[in-house]
Amino acid sequence: MQAGTGGTVKAIKPSKYRQVFCHSTGINDGAAAVILMKKSEAARRGLMPLARIVSWAQTGVDPSIMGVGPISAIKKAIDKASWTLEQVDLFEINEAFASLSVAISKELKVNPEKINIQGGAIALGHPLGASGCRILVTLLHALERTGGKRGVAALCIGGGMGIAMCVER
Repeated sequence: MQAGTGGTVKAIKPSKYRQVFCHSTGINDGAAAVILMKKSEAARRGLMPLARIVSWAQTGVDPSIMGVGPISAIKKAIDKASWTLEQVDLFEINEAFASLSVAISKELKVNPEKINIQGGAIALGHPLGASGCRILVTLLHALERTGGKRGVAALCIGGGMGIAMCVER
């Protein structure tokens, strides 16, 4: 089988597991940068911040369902920000597997058109060790492009953890 051909997916044998390799992201390289500083320091340097961090949360779930870790992390971060899910303009959620953003959208009752509007990790890649930064940078640029004000970046983490950050432009 040659990667990327129509025969690739057709040749996959049924699995007792729901997730198989064709449902997961490719491992890619990538680059993204985030500079954190106090608002006063940005002003002193003549820099215009892209956003401010309003809140963040980290939670854990059973490792066998690690992909849904962002659900509880998003709820906790939203609560700490004193926001509601309806007040969030965009979500950027790491989709280590294709079904995750769908499951998270359904569980949180979030409009799927607010999630990964520029394509998620399956489209853009999953640069291990840099995915969190890539997701945040993608979210900030999507908010800027759409005129959005509030966004949530979230990731599942192997071992059963989830992390989420609320940002505001």
